[in-house]
Amino acid sequence: MNLRPLQDRIIVKRVEEETKTAGGLYIPETAKEKPQQGEVVAVGKGKRGDDGKVYPIDLNVGDKVLFGKYAGSEVKLDGQDYLIMREDDILGVIEK
Repeated sequence: MNLRPLQDRIIVKRVEEETKTAGGLYIPETAKEKPQQGEVVAVGKGKRGDDGKVYPIDLNVGDKVLFGKYAGSEVKLDGQDYLIMREDDILGVIEK
């Protein structure tokens, strides 16, 4: 991917949801909700403060994150769906 986000923006690729329930039933595409988890693909340099300093983003490429249901803007690049969002839209980092 040849896209670099600006300032405090982050590019996230959604994690694929399971299509089968714990009981073994398959969920059709029309009934599935979009996942609210994703993997950070690219990170901007950071947010510029009122004093002119750039404050770096607390996320790194490869981090698994949790975000709001309606967060970000959906874009399609090279046949792949991505979300572009601000650092403020990220609710947390999923650690194992």
